[in-house]
Amino acid sequence: MHYLTFDISEGAEGITTLEAMASTSAEHHAAVLAEAQQVLDWAWQRFPHTHGPVDDGMDWDHDLQVHVEDGAWHVVTLTLAGSPRFVEEFLATFGALQDE
Repeated sequence: MHYLTFDISEGAEGITTLEAMASTSAEHHAAVLAEAQQVLDWAWQRFPHTHGPVDDGMDWDHDLQVHVEDGAWHVVTLTLAGSPRFVEEFLATFGALQDE
């Protein structure tokens, strides 16, 4: 990942939140969206049938937000909630993250 910076936080009942954010000029916006799509494509391929509320027993869920601030900065936020096995495979694929 060149643009998205992930933070990891562990919550109750074994649910971990992985949150990434990038704020760039319009010139780099497509590259940021491509990184977010890379993560989501990986998740859909590895866990195709277990997307949904993690507290209901699913392996992963996500929220993707895109905003334009002051007409210049494009902010992309990707939040993933994951089960222990999802997070383990995520870290094996994408590497170590920045802890809280």
